[in-house]
Amino acid sequence: MTRRAQTPPSPLPQRSGIDPVRLRLPPDPDGTWPDLGGYLTARYAAGAGAEAVLRLLTTGGIVDRDGRVRRAGDPYEPGAYLWFHRDLPHEPEVPFPIRVLYRDPHLLVVDKPHFLATTPRGSHVTQSALARLREELDLPELSPAHRLDRLTAGLVMFSVRPADRGAYQLLFQNRRVHKEYEALAPHDPALELPRTVRSRIEKTRGVIAAAEVPGGVPNAESRIELTGAAGGLGRYRLTPYTGRTHQLRVHMNSLGLPILGDPVYPEVTDPAPDDYRRPLQLLARVLEFTDPVTGEAHRFESARTLRAWHDRPSWETGADG
Repeated sequence: MTRRAQTPPSPLPQRSGIDPVRLRLPPDPDGTWPDLGGYLTARYAAGAGAEAVLRLLTTGGIVDRDGRVRRAGDPYEPGAYLWFHRDLPHEPEVPFPIRVLYRDPHLLVVDKPHFLATTPRGSHVTQSALARLREELDLPELSPAHRLDRLTAGLVMFSVRPADRGAYQLLFQNRRVHKEYEALAPHDPALELPRTVRSRIEKTRGVIAAAEVPGGVPNAESRIELTGAAGGLGRYRLTPYTGRTHQLRVHMNSLGLPILGDPVYPEVTDPAPDDYRRPLQLLARVLEFTDPVTGEAHRFESARTLRAWHDRPSWETGADG
């Protein structure tokens, strides 16, 4: 049996809680790339990263597996690993704290605020829960067991050790975690609830909104329950049985109940990234599961509240962290 080659560890430390970029040079049977600089400038020529890569080659910011600095004129070596730190543009600070609810040698559970991404992605890198927790808690090998939308607040689980990461991720992949969400949306007395919504949801890369496919084989299932109503506003318990992108937001919108503060459904409004008014009134309230590493039964509940339910003016001004 052929063993897969093990990826060597990074010779560069994290910076601001962010892992360095790892790049493995591809095969070059035709000898297209005589030197490293030629390959890297061609690889990144189409994007803003080309200038940054040239700067890294000049300043010694690219290293090989042994930590040796690689320069533009060095020979191209197919299969070699390189590491470098990304140039990180300024990110508006998300001015809300992450609350740690539970920590042991294997597992970390936090209560994430609205507007904070779970993991580095796109323009949200240092201002992500993963980057901040790695730095604040001195846990450089922390990794997410699942993801929660940047705009959604509430419970997120992380694996403390790489050896345990797969076990916690499998909990979610195999649907062995009971999840409950809370949402605020319009109240429609004529709509019969509770009900289970099943549909096919597809997300196209580069398109912000996911969409339901009429007549498609269902791949998304959610339980919708009304738990309270006041002033035309409903309070809902949402239980997802699957984990499609934006699933709960899509299903609520399809019922004519778009979640309060949603900048995508039913209409994309594209607020500024540092506009913290009117946070999406969706909260990952409950996580319940049996720990695959320790065998302990866990139930965690968010301590956050959806501000618009009891103080809508405060919600309008962005006071909900």
